[in-house]
Amino acid sequence: MMTLSLSHYLILSAILFAISIVGIFLNRKNLIVLLMAIELMLLAVNLNFVAFSHYLNDAAGQIVVFFILTVAAAESGIGLAILVVLFRNMSTTHVDDLNQLKG
Repeated sequence: MMTLSLSHYLILSAILFAISIVGIFLNRKNLIVLLMAIELMLLAVNLNFVAFSHYLNDAAGQIVVFFILTVAAAESGIGLAILVVLFRNMSTTHVDDLNQLKG
């Protein structure tokens, strides 16, 4: 049976990070997809923390990931709440239409 090494996790994390970069650059219209791409990027970085923490036998990286996930969950909740309010007021989630919010 093949064991997974650190390089396997780093390659997976790099692929996830690249997918999120492509998602940000290819889709600049929909705010929901942009938020999902940013969260995927954050999860790729968290995977690096966990992989290095496991292979270095240090729990500090995993503890940092718990704090990052907590902040990311709060950020996602607030971002989606703002998005719902914007959709109720403007009936759109397109980023280009949000320039009407200028005061």
